[in-house]
Amino acid sequence: MPTEDRLPKKTAVKTAKKAAKRVRHSPMEHPRHQYPRETEALQEIARSCGLTEKIKWGKPCYMLGDRNIVLIQRFNDAIALMFFKGALLKDARKLLEKPGENTQAARVLRFTDIGEIDSKKAVVKAYVAEAIEVEKAGLKVKLKESSQVTLPEELERKFVEIKGLKEAFYALTPGRRRAYVLQISAAKQPKTREARIEKYAPRILQGLGLIDRG
Repeated sequence: MPTEDRLPKKTAVKTAKKAAKRVRHSPMEHPRHQYPRETEALQEIARSCGLTEKIKWGKPCYMLGDRNIVLIQRFNDAIALMFFKGALLKDARKLLEKPGENTQAARVLRFTDIGEIDSKKAVVKAYVAEAIEVEKAGLKVKLKESSQVTLPEELERKFVEIKGLKEAFYALTPGRRRAYVLQISAAKQPKTREARIEKYAPRILQGLGLIDRG
C-alpha cells in the first residue's frame, strides 16, 4: 500500500486536510485535551474549596453533596469555570458572563491562559465559596417558562417538517424544553442549529430530556 510520501501531490494535500480536521475535539470531550495546565489549575481551586469531583457531560463537575456547583468547560478560544447558579452571585468585579444569549441561571468565568488563572486564584476561590453558600442557603434562580424563551426559527421549521415533534416538545417539562432551546440557540450558524435539532429530534419524540438516559 503506498505511503503518504509516495502519493500524488493533490492526494497528499487532501489527506493532510482530512488529518487536520480529525484533530478537532468534540465539545463533550474533557477540557484538558486543549487546556491541560489551565484545567489542572481550575481543578485544584475547586478541590481546595471542599467540593467533590465527578465527570458529567464529559467534563469535570464539582459538587456539594449531590448538588452541582461548578463545571470546567472549554470554548473555542477559552476555558471557563461555569457556575450553575451564577445568576445569584453578587459579581462585584463584573467578571461573570452568560454562556449563551438565552441562558438564565448559569454564568462563566473565562480564561485564556494559565497566567490569568494564577493571577486570579484568590478571586476565583471567592466566587466558588459564594456559590457554595448560595447552594447551602437553598436559593434558586427564578426561571422563565420556556414559552417565554425565544425559540430558534430552525426549531419552528422542524416542528412542521418532522411529524409529532411539536407535540412531543411541548409535552416535555419546562426545564427539559428550556435545555433543548438553550443548547440549540448556542450554535452561531444556522446549519449547526439545524444539525442539533435533527440530532435531538429522536430523543424529544421519545419524551427524553437532553441528558436523560434512553
